Amino acid sequence: MFSGLISYNGTVQHAQPLPQGGLHLRVRCEDASEEEVEPKDSIAINGVCLTVTQADHNVIDFDVIPETLARSNLGTLHEGDTVNVEYSLRLGDRMGGHFVYGHVDDAAQVLSRTAEGQGERMRIALPENLARYVCEKAFISVDGVSVTVAAAGKDWFELALIPETLRRTTLGRRNAGDRVNLEVDPLARYAVHGAI
Repeated sequence: MFSGLISYNGTVQHAQPLPQGGLHLRVRCEDASEEEVEPKDSIAINGVCLTVTQADHNVIDFDVIPETLARSNLGTLHEGDTVNVEYSLRLGDRMGGHFVYGHVDDAAQVLSRTAEGQGERMRIALPENLARYVCEKAFISVDGVSVTVAAAGKDWFELALIPETLRRTTLGRRNAGDRVNLEVDPLARYAVHGAI
């Protein structure tokens, strides 16, 4: 379980596609040694919950399976790319964002970025299969970042991004045409399906 509040970044050191499908991913993660990361721990990379297979101080290895590659932008990563890193929540941690599972629903294209006040407005394509879960003022996780939907149309939604989010996360480096990982708010999913 994650909060969508990104405190750390990482740098891709290795993203090797495997002959049988999938990907071997190695990331240098800020403060991993202080977080005492061990194999089997869960870490969100660009919002995707991955299991640590090996950890050497701040260098962490992951196996990314074909299902994850099909639903996320992790297959487009290259050596030197910056990624959002979030370590899983611990009992007693502050909850300032929203509950993020790291179970990415889909990847979608950034349509535009426009300056707005001190921040920016970002428009993102809304996949048809997620449209019923996304509405104005709802939470959504974009590349693992807990953000609020500022506006929504039939096939798009917008974020009003503050300077801190632009500076601290990969959203400040995403351009029109880039793909971002989307995870709808779990409460929206449960509400739509009548579970709450």
